[in-house]
Amino acid sequence: MNRTAPSAPHAARAGLYLLAFLLCLLLAACGDSAPQGGKDGGKNGTAAGGNATATRGAQAATPGEPVTGDRIILGTIGEPSNLLPFIASDASSHEVSDQLFVAPLRYDKDLNIEKWAAASYEVLENGTLLRFTLRDDIRWEDGKPLTADDVEFTYKLMVDPKTPTPYAEDYLAIKEFRKTGPLSFEVRYAKPFARSLITWMHGIMPKHLLEGQDLMNTPFSRKPVGAGPYRLKEWEAGTRLTLEASPSYFLGRPYIDEVVYRVIPDLSTMFLELKAQRLDMMSLSPQQYLHQTNGSEWDMAWRKFQYLSFGYSYLGYNLALPMFKDVKVRQALTCAIDRKALVAGVLLGQGMPTVGPYKPGTWVYNDKIDDYPYDPAKARELLAQAGWADTNGDGLLDKDGAPFAFTILTNQGNDQRIKAATIIQSQLKAVGIDVKIRTVEWAAFIKEFVDKGRFDAVLLGWNILQDPDLYDVWHSSKAVPGGLNFVGYKNPEVDDLLERARSTFDQAERKKLYDRFQEILHRDQPYCFLYTPYSLPIVSARFQGLEPAPAGLTHNFTRWWTPKEQQRYRMQQQ
Repeated sequence: MNRTAPSAPHAARAGLYLLAFLLCLLLAACGDSAPQGGKDGGKNGTAAGGNATATRGAQAATPGEPVTGDRIILGTIGEPSNLLPFIASDASSHEVSDQLFVAPLRYDKDLNIEKWAAASYEVLENGTLLRFTLRDDIRWEDGKPLTADDVEFTYKLMVDPKTPTPYAEDYLAIKEFRKTGPLSFEVRYAKPFARSLITWMHGIMPKHLLEGQDLMNTPFSRKPVGAGPYRLKEWEAGTRLTLEASPSYFLGRPYIDEVVYRVIPDLSTMFLELKAQRLDMMSLSPQQYLHQTNGSEWDMAWRKFQYLSFGYSYLGYNLALPMFKDVKVRQALTCAIDRKALVAGVLLGQGMPTVGPYKPGTWVYNDKIDDYPYDPAKARELLAQAGWADTNGDGLLDKDGAPFAFTILTNQGNDQRIKAATIIQSQLKAVGIDVKIRTVEWAAFIKEFVDKGRFDAVLLGWNILQDPDLYDVWHSSKAVPGGLNFVGYKNPEVDDLLERARSTFDQAERKKLYDRFQEILHRDQPYCFLYTPYSLPIVSARFQGLEPAPAGLTHNFTRWWTPKEQQRYRMQQQ
């Protein structure tokens, strides 16, 4: 999973990060949500997931054949931490790296698994054996062929305990990896593994460039060489990152010449840049969507979309702190937070409250769970049962001489998260809890605080990926520094459920296991699950070829194009 970090759109990417990435944009921009595939910094760009529908704007298509040219400019609140996708856990990094690297498999527009770098694949022996043959026409940007040696190298990187990756678990489930030819390999599992095909949606790394490198200090992390539709042209730290279309991409050169990610650490500033047409795409806030992008000029120049996103926002607690160890305290906090008021006040109704880590309406979502009501009296009762009382009459609860006080940490530039934190602060004050709010720049927020467990509580978002396996976020083994279970949640029954659910392909059995998993999370409340927002992307009307689909808007990003007469930028032809 990736945290939805600050970012913009991306193309139909394979793998674990497809939705994480798209989602980040929209969720982030909207203010919230999104990994379970990645931490959501509150970014902008396109959105992923759901059947996107255009709500207003110019017509989708202009007659004529697609042509090359032009540039698309996207806004991101925070720049990538690095471009090694197996190390980065933020969606901003994945959004860019997903344009640079390819994987054997990916999702199509309807979220079905399809071949990408693979020419063929087979699932054999009840799912315990996979056989792949790679295409013979894939080249790294330096001209070297992409082969099974690169896949084997990537596999060995991922299972190497010295590799600082949060995504190793999928590869550790493999019993044996074996090359069977220059372009072929097979993978054997000791038992069925539900995520086996999704494992091969991770990007392939170049052996000839990364072998023997110090992964935490390699120049490759900022000057990568990939085999994807785009290649890195320039990275101006803190300002912008520019990709250019790869003429050697095996599925055909993208139509748009350049993709520019501008680092704009404030969503309001980003919207001003959009209005001035110095940005071509972002995810709107509800206020912008409902009230600031209406009228004939907007309808002529832009196209807007709306759909329930694959992501959610949450308040996560540092479970190592004494104040959050008691489940009654966490349940009390949920009762004290009016999530419908958050949807109304933060999202202006453009979203819905949620009770767990899955998207409402999907097969895995447990719709039998009775949500905690907004009930401040019940919250005070639970807190009293946990030993918290106002012993000195100052209006604040205390226990053993210490007040119930903590800080909500969230990322800078995301006004919606800050607004949500402010509303929560007020609601918790009403039950005697003193809450402070602190914002930190995205990269430092993740690296120095979240990954190191230096927080009381965080307001963040996760992407919701297509496969419901949340082992990396909720299994006890992931409650380590740099792990995605950064709140430190440990529950033996949850561990068992997650392990069993990823060991069967039977959807009915998985449904049963994941329903129980959600019941336990709901009882334990390691997060207060807040809401799932609508994705509200807006795109300049000059771009053609957009095809809203379950995978979102950017599933066919490489096929977007601009008519010659509408192109604003001229790049040197490749």
